[in-house]
Amino acid sequence: MSSRGFRRIAVQLLAVALPCTVSALPSDCEQCHARITPMIVKDFNRGAMSATMTCAGCHGEAHRSADDAHLAKLPTIATCAECHESQAAQYLSGKHALGRIAMEAMPNTHRQPDAFIEGQKGCGGCHTLGLTDDTARDAENRRYYRYGMDCQNCHTRHAFSAAEAREPEACQTCHTGFDHAQWEMWSGSKHGVTYLMNRDISPENRDRAPTCQNCHMQGGDHRVMSAWGFLAVRLPEDDAEWMGYRLSILKGLGVLDAAGNPTGRLDVVKAGNVARLTAEEFQAERRPYVAVCERCHSSNFVAENFKNADAMVKESDRLMAEAIEIVAGLYRDGVIGDGTRAYPDLLAFYDVETKIEETLYEMFMDHRMKAFQASFHMNPDYATWYGYAKLNKDLVEIREMATAMRAGH
Repeated sequence: MSSRGFRRIAVQLLAVALPCTVSALPSDCEQCHARITPMIVKDFNRGAMSATMTCAGCHGEAHRSADDAHLAKLPTIATCAECHESQAAQYLSGKHALGRIAMEAMPNTHRQPDAFIEGQKGCGGCHTLGLTDDTARDAENRRYYRYGMDCQNCHTRHAFSAAEAREPEACQTCHTGFDHAQWEMWSGSKHGVTYLMNRDISPENRDRAPTCQNCHMQGGDHRVMSAWGFLAVRLPEDDAEWMGYRLSILKGLGVLDAAGNPTGRLDVVKAGNVARLTAEEFQAERRPYVAVCERCHSSNFVAENFKNADAMVKESDRLMAEAIEIVAGLYRDGVIGDGTRAYPDLLAFYDVETKIEETLYEMFMDHRMKAFQASFHMNPDYATWYGYAKLNKDLVEIREMATAMRAGH
């Protein structure tokens, strides 16, 4: 067996067998870093990996003094894959690893301040994902935050605790707030409340309800994916009425042009894997979730709840499509825009010129997201008051604004 293979097996065994604090291998690095960054040393020494490797395993051996600190290697997924080959391969086949593609697909990302994107204070704070090797850290383009790295988003450095990563709070940093409030939805649902109560007062019963990882990382599989995808868009759609709504949304996303023909943005959607483009693909992603639910619920109960959640996507799309077509009418009639577009661009987000476009953006990215996501996370309050009710409110405002804008044009 190669030394790499031995180390990989040793790390995996120790992660299970060792207590929280382990004895670290001797390392020259500690002599300095125990003074310079003592908590990093403490964190590393409390992790299982410190029993089988030293700092050089991730950071290389070129850095030997304060004068050559810039030579310290910063790890990537490739580094972790040396020991965790299967987990890295799983992760890279899932949607998390495509996070950077999704952000770069936004038409106005390049206009944002570096402090916002590359400085980890905005979208780049969560979307520094897919860093497979050092080429993306090129000093010329700085596509990635220098210290960013995928695995550490869940397995926080330098302890890289598997136990921490299994807790739902590990997901909370990214999955919260405006357009993906999954933490709020889950933690306030009966599933979340039951799990959190039992974790604190009856640890032996903490398996009574699922966590994020139980549903989205079944059996510890690092390939995270979902049937509807982030945009809740699938093709084909057998329901002709629903397909009509879908066409309006795809035009608003810029995936189809005004005549319904595919645009170059469809390739970005495919690359980012944010939509299911065949019925077989959708069902393949749906089946594992059904299986998880059926571990606790009857098949009839599960089927009914998935049917109702899918129906909430359609209801949200109905309101969304009407709003898109109202704003598109203003574009086509020259009330807004410069005459070059027939549809608004939902992916422009808040970088728009009018209040009606801003309302449309919030309707899509905030209220539609909450309406359908909360339906699958079993949180009726979020689905209603933060989602569906707000969608109706947005549509009323868009109708009124469009009438006023036409009158004043």
